[in-house]
Amino acid sequence: MIATNGRLALIGAGPMGLAAAKTLTEQGLAFQGFELHSDVGGLWDIDNPRSTMYETAHLISSKTMTEFTDFPMRDEVAEYPSHTAMRQYFRDFADRYDLRRHFRFGAEVVRAEPLGKDGDGWRLTWRDETGTHAETFAGVLIANGTLSEPNMPRFEGDFTGELIHASAYRYPDQFRGKRVLVIGAGNSGCDIAVDAIHHGLSCDLSMRRGYYFVPKYVFGRPADTMGGAIRLPMWLKRRVDGMILKWFVGDPSKYGFPKPDYRLYESHPVVNSQVLFHAGHGDLTVRPDIARFDGKTVHFADGSQAEYDMVLAATGYKLHYPFIDRDLLNWQGDAPHLYLNAMHPARDDLFVLGMIEATGLGWQGRHEQAEMVARYIRGLRDGTPGARALQQEKARGFTRATGGMSYLKLPRMAYYVDKATYRRAVTGWIRRLGGARA
Repeated sequence: MIATNGRLALIGAGPMGLAAAKTLTEQGLAFQGFELHSDVGGLWDIDNPRSTMYETAHLISSKTMTEFTDFPMRDEVAEYPSHTAMRQYFRDFADRYDLRRHFRFGAEVVRAEPLGKDGDGWRLTWRDETGTHAETFAGVLIANGTLSEPNMPRFEGDFTGELIHASAYRYPDQFRGKRVLVIGAGNSGCDIAVDAIHHGLSCDLSMRRGYYFVPKYVFGRPADTMGGAIRLPMWLKRRVDGMILKWFVGDPSKYGFPKPDYRLYESHPVVNSQVLFHAGHGDLTVRPDIARFDGKTVHFADGSQAEYDMVLAATGYKLHYPFIDRDLLNWQGDAPHLYLNAMHPARDDLFVLGMIEATGLGWQGRHEQAEMVARYIRGLRDGTPGARALQQEKARGFTRATGGMSYLKLPRMAYYVDKATYRRAVTGWIRRLGGARA
């Protein structure tokens, strides 16, 4: 069990780290934050050395469905904010709750080691411009994000043009004068393909499987605000939303896109209308999976081939916690197996925050995760019945909160949850845990 006093270590001052800092403060828990960059915001600060942001990036969810409930975005912020607007939003959030004072900036955590069994404390080692330092803490909360370590696949053969991962893409001018192939048609891949269409000589898009495409606006409103107050069972929601997609999107296969080999919501949909527009206008050629490289020639799985100057792999990211041994995080497959994606089944002094993805979860759903953890730590220290019940529940064994959904067996889906199932569980524990609230 976590020590009854002593500071906690919080790693990361991105959106999740800020939510944790706020909720820890509300529960009267002392902590020291560590952030590699010089300011808050995580990947949303394009100047952060670990940021994977690009100049034209915007939210794929609307601001009202993404913002923290107790800190709405300003009226003048666009419905789908840019990365610069989001960076300012998180800076304003840090100002509003006076969170910067809790963090050491320019401090890179290089090692987190338990001093013994659960509750014996942790030794945290970090380095900054003055050298390497170490200190002991009662527990560790990891909130360093999920989108910083590129997942770069291996390809047969050699490409003699420019081969980069999407994490190395920053500005559309990188495409100037080039024939571009984008590999991967997720949300970033489709956004970047549109940039390449506008700024390169040509752009093709290689897809291993089909996707469901969702428009950003339906009946003049952001599509993610159209759900209404009535929660439909998944079978009915699929039928209703599938009908809406047929009305507003049509059949992407007529533009050359493969049909999805899974049901709606079993993977994250692509929120992008422009890529379909350009495919329909002949500005984009959809290609199948890659078979091999040969110089500047790319051979595809269907036997076709084409020449390119640049290949950009928009193939996602891997969970990356390089400062802590994998065994300590209870890894199973492609992700740590944690109760409600945050809490270790056997330890009460180690937590992972933000290792969660769900359609429509927004920052409020992540804030609730942080609040649950903060209230749990407070409850353990106070010996409350709610904390004891949660401790027993997570030690008993659990499955991921998928709500019965059969998500694709992919690394990026290994920590995906069903929004309604997850939030219902988390908010239920928040109520049972009680705790102080500033």
